Amino acid sequence: MNIMDFNVKKLAADAGTFLSRAVQFTEEKLGQAEKTELDAHLENLLSKAECTKIWTEKIMKQTEVLLQPNPNARIEEFVYEKLDRKAPSRINNPELLGQYMIDAGTEFGPGTAYGNALIKCGETQKRIGTADRELIQTSALNFLTPLRNFIEGDYKTIAKERKLLQNKRLDLDAAKTRLKKAKAAETRASQLNSARLEGDNNMIWAEEVTKSEQELRITQSEFDRQAEITRLLLEGISSTHAHHLRCLNDFVEAQMTYYAQCYQYMLDLQKQLGSFPSNYCNNNQTSMAPVPSASSNVIGSSALTSTSGLVIASPTNLIDLKECSGSRKARVLYDYDAANSSELSLLADEVITVFSVVGMDSDWLMGERGNQKGRVPITYLELLN
Repeated sequence: MNIMDFNVKKLAADAGTFLSRAVQFTEEKLGQAEKTELDAHLENLLSKAECTKIWTEKIMKQTEVLLQPNPNARIEEFVYEKLDRKAPSRINNPELLGQYMIDAGTEFGPGTAYGNALIKCGETQKRIGTADRELIQTSALNFLTPLRNFIEGDYKTIAKERKLLQNKRLDLDAAKTRLKKAKAAETRASQLNSARLEGDNNMIWAEEVTKSEQELRITQSEFDRQAEITRLLLEGISSTHAHHLRCLNDFVEAQMTYYAQCYQYMLDLQKQLGSFPSNYCNNNQTSMAPVPSASSNVIGSSALTSTSGLVIASPTNLIDLKECSGSRKARVLYDYDAANSSELSLLADEVITVFSVVGMDSDWLMGERGNQKGRVPITYLELLN
């Protein structure tokens, strides 16, 4: 029974406090009550914490989008995380593309130029997919997790203490309002010229003033204590920024490693595709010249003789052609689309006239076909004997 009475009294006290805060908050909004302002330093700390929270959430969410563009996959990972279970491993897009390329190359035949190229590209895509997994794992551990810990841990504590500070301020201002009203009533009662009853009223209001002053001292002490606790928590935001800076450096380093790996993989692939041997056969021709590389400045180290008696230009032939002022006939090895008006589009197997021009880049010759003239890449040509 005593416990029940205690619970009822506590419930009534809590309800009274809540009602008092609600009245004070409403009167402040209506401009009918005074409001205790926080000091400028504490206001700046609160603003800094709120700003940190907003931008941390935005950066965290956009980083998740960057690392995992598929929204369904992100939702699935979120559900598994909340269930404290490990999400099932799923093949990523580069790995899937790589597998398709390998399967296609195997179907077309590893002995064909296209099939072999597909297999090499597929293997590279799979390596890029592995690097992508490592980037996601490293970034999640070293960057996303600390940001999420701040949002779900430190900032929740700050928000809780901030709300408690707001309640203590409302209690303080409500106590100030009650004291102000009690003093006003005491003054009015003392001014009345009546007899004993009014004297009793003076005593009642004097007791009310004393009670309000005591309540004000208590609420002021509680407010000051809570303001100090909140201030100490908020001053930790600077340490949070320093920690997030280290996490950001880790994220940048992970990205740098990932892009460096991808660049090296593609560079190796480009070299492989540009150095295919010339003995890949198909149904229409007995040999196939090396696939030109856009970044290569070197052609084969020796002249290769084909069944038609044509000779692929060796570095020596090209140097001679560059140095002489005459022209030569050349067969086009591959189709080429001109990038601009200064270049000449080419069709495979056609024969054009080529000659050097003083000051032209070493990878280019001037080509001529009828009344058409323009620059042509050396790697697409086969000089005639």
